[in-house]
Amino acid sequence: MAKKQESTSVETKIDARIPEGPLAEKWSNYKAHQKLVNPSNKRRLDIIVVGTGLAGASAAASMAEMGFNVLNFCIQDSPRRAHSIAAQGGINAAKNYQNDGDSVYRLFYDTIKGGDYRAREANVYRLAEVSNGIIDQCVAQGVPFAREYGGLLDNRSFGGAQVSRTFYAKGQTGQQLLLGAYSALSRQIGKGAVKLYSRYEMLDVVVIDGRARGIIARNLVTGKVERFFAHAVVVGSGGYGNTFFLSTNAMASNGSAAVQMYKKGAYFANPAYAQIHPTCIPVHGEFQSKLTLMSESLRNDGRIWTPKKKEDAEAIRAGKKRATDLSEDERDYYLERRYPAFGNLVPRDVASRAAKERCDAGYGVGNTGLAVYLDFSDAIKRLGENVVRARYGNLFQMYEKIVDDNPYKTPMMIYPAIHYTMGGIWVDYELQTSVKGLFCIGEANFSDHGANRLGASALMQGLADGYFVLPYTIQNYLADQIQVPRLSTDLPEFEEAEKAVNDKIKKLMSIQGKESVDHIHRKLGLIMWDFVGMGRNKAGLETALEKIKEVRKEFWTNVYIPGKEVDLNNELEKALRLADFIEIGELMARDALMREESCGGHFREEYQTPEGEALRNDEEFSFASCWKFTGEGNEPELLKEALDYEFIHRQQRNYKS
Repeated sequence: MAKKQESTSVETKIDARIPEGPLAEKWSNYKAHQKLVNPSNKRRLDIIVVGTGLAGASAAASMAEMGFNVLNFCIQDSPRRAHSIAAQGGINAAKNYQNDGDSVYRLFYDTIKGGDYRAREANVYRLAEVSNGIIDQCVAQGVPFAREYGGLLDNRSFGGAQVSRTFYAKGQTGQQLLLGAYSALSRQIGKGAVKLYSRYEMLDVVVIDGRARGIIARNLVTGKVERFFAHAVVVGSGGYGNTFFLSTNAMASNGSAAVQMYKKGAYFANPAYAQIHPTCIPVHGEFQSKLTLMSESLRNDGRIWTPKKKEDAEAIRAGKKRATDLSEDERDYYLERRYPAFGNLVPRDVASRAAKERCDAGYGVGNTGLAVYLDFSDAIKRLGENVVRARYGNLFQMYEKIVDDNPYKTPMMIYPAIHYTMGGIWVDYELQTSVKGLFCIGEANFSDHGANRLGASALMQGLADGYFVLPYTIQNYLADQIQVPRLSTDLPEFEEAEKAVNDKIKKLMSIQGKESVDHIHRKLGLIMWDFVGMGRNKAGLETALEKIKEVRKEFWTNVYIPGKEVDLNNELEKALRLADFIEIGELMARDALMREESCGGHFREEYQTPEGEALRNDEEFSFASCWKFTGEGNEPELLKEALDYEFIHRQQRNYKS
């Protein structure tokens, strides 16, 4: 039983270190007045970068190019296998190549509005401001973006926007962008400026005199636990969506690095904000361990519908009818009906809830009734199959391989699933956590997306942080660290951190219970999906907190981990991560229970408009919830960063007109 704190503090001042001045000038003013490190001094400074996805690889490559010594840690056997490779649809930027009214301000506004006015203004504007440079950088690296007939880069639309600003490479944009970042990283590895540690997992942060000075990492091949020093530590380890067990994330994606930072003093912000992606291949069976995303870009040309009549939906579920048997008049294009201005391109949280509502009302299709149709028949008639194949061919091929159905002939079946986490480690304007010298970038931090992320903005944020933001802001910290020598990893703080990691591993290995890691993780995932998923309420969240305690007890008393600790041991890896997923699951439920409003991906059923849309409470909840670790067995402390909007007027999100 967790020990309750005497009081929950809201007095601690959360300083986001946002520069003064007009919104459009903040980043320029910051760069003009920041501290710098001269070239000869950069060689004296070591930086650890954990992660080799778009954020980690771009940050490691950029800082090495600047002259810093970089140690880069990769959980996979190659940086090319980072989960960024799975991103399909595209990357946003405000270049306005389509001449359809886009601008930096409009991208900023769409991002703030899409996040339901729960993001920090200054960070979001900076993200929009540097977006164009990302495209130029990637083109220079040889990323093969799609081009239109005249030679300009092509664009397509994504949810939450009325302009075409998404640059893409078929349905494999993440892969192509990651190969670009990987080539930049490989160049620095070849020069000796980056030392790459493949198949290493960070298991703790080492803090000395209040500053991050290194990490403890486990060699996943040998099982050896090792110590590494640096003048600053940067974590770009991705999100924590796999807390739900079933998600679109890669199996190795985890929240362990975030939990280790949290337990060493970094605030965990907005953990409840998890994104449900509306276009995923539905669950096929109870033993499934991974869900597959179908790109949001498909909603450009695909139309989403369910049968108008329940009897037709029942006949389809029973196998007596097929989707192609229903005429246009018998189909309900419910997004187009409800949101005429945006249609199928409403933001992800809106589209996901709409699909759930239709299925809950009995109009769902597929064997389980938990699916809706994504139909390309209109696009094929209008454009021709060859054009559709050129735009989405690899996605259609992937769908057919998994489902054994030809989406050129029959509509795809889709259903919402856990995808991305907007919450994460709290960072200030400089991307520094509440622990000095500890920085967090990409999906691992909380900073730019508020309560809901617009499609094609994850790749934008990861590369913005790595290429264009952190290389500036980290100098502001390192300028005062030039005289700090390379500290010995024999210091007591390193010894204590390594001992704590080894003790945890020994404790896990000694349990030798009866249940596999996956069995317990699946239990946690079902609790999360049922009570902390698309629809949340007070009673359900309180139930979740009680059930998560039971899962924690079962895990620490009855998990079975085969093999040895000093060896390649995938089950031990999974167990260490599950211990952290349990902590994250509890934080998510606690945060969702505290936030008595609906906003973006956080939908409390008690707080909705008469039309069933998210109902915010700006008077009481216009803040980032920052959870502070107070010790094992204690409830965390809630701190609040007020979200004071100077340049934007909050209003109820409207995608109807």
